[in-house]
Amino acid sequence: MLLLEQFRSFYYRNYPSDMESTVELFSIFGGLDVEIDTSKHLHWLIIEYIFKHYEEIETGIEKLVSGDQNALRLLRSLSKGDRRIFSSFKKAHLNNVNGGIALNLLQRNGLVKIEYSREQDKREIKPKLSKEEAKHRISDKFLIVYPFLRFWFYFVYPYKKEIAKGEYKNVLEEFDRKRYAYTSLVFEELSRILLNYHLRDEILKRVDSYWDADVEVDILVETQNHHLYVAECKWTNHKVNKKELNKLQEKCALMDVHPKQLIFFSKRGFSNELANLAGRDLALFSVEDFASLVKTKSSEPTFPLSFFR
Repeated sequence: MLLLEQFRSFYYRNYPSDMESTVELFSIFGGLDVEIDTSKHLHWLIIEYIFKHYEEIETGIEKLVSGDQNALRLLRSLSKGDRRIFSSFKKAHLNNVNGGIALNLLQRNGLVKIEYSREQDKREIKPKLSKEEAKHRISDKFLIVYPFLRFWFYFVYPYKKEIAKGEYKNVLEEFDRKRYAYTSLVFEELSRILLNYHLRDEILKRVDSYWDADVEVDILVETQNHHLYVAECKWTNHKVNKKELNKLQEKCALMDVHPKQLIFFSKRGFSNELANLAGRDLALFSVEDFASLVKTKSSEPTFPLSFFR
């Protein structure tokens, strides 16, 4: 698991003080070949290790895509939004031809990976689809492989002119506004890995998200024994409560699935009412539970993004 290797490498190089800090710092620096001082303020770390090395990193990233400007624009588009491929092409002002060429380049270079829509698994394929139906059926998603690369295009790239001049105020304000929404995707990816530990007695067939025209859930697990598990990930400063459980049950009804267990991953834990419901039908994981991912060291540290001279 590439992300797990990156996560372990980051943890054992930098030893953040707790799992919440580990997840957030990893979402920014994951994959970047740099040792950071985790005792410092987050703004200081971003300025010292990223902004002050803007030119070196920019040059390194351009080399990753062989200077292809369409690929850079597509990475910017994939770093935000729903990550669905056709909407990403549109946001990047690319058509299906030059967008497809850029996407193939990113895949060949190991910078993005595909996540297929499971709607086709659920419904029969109609012989003729409307334009809107076809759009939803083939709207697969793509994920940037390295957390730092996503951070760069999410926050740094839009403010590159200001950062190059040493002006950081606007980009740091943008980061403060969107840092929790940004980190939530990495938290979701790590939650999928933790699910492998939780379901170690099952043979997992698929572990990915589910979306269609009507509903979307963070994680849907299908096992070899045809058991289903449905999970949601909440990287917010609020405890998950029973209202969120009701919402997830409603989503399952819309999907017409009957999961063996519902699962929540939460940054801030759970209300007493929800915690009392945990058991065979409901599993709850707080951010501290992610410590189990770093109990074992990676055999070889993984820092593929080496931009510094």
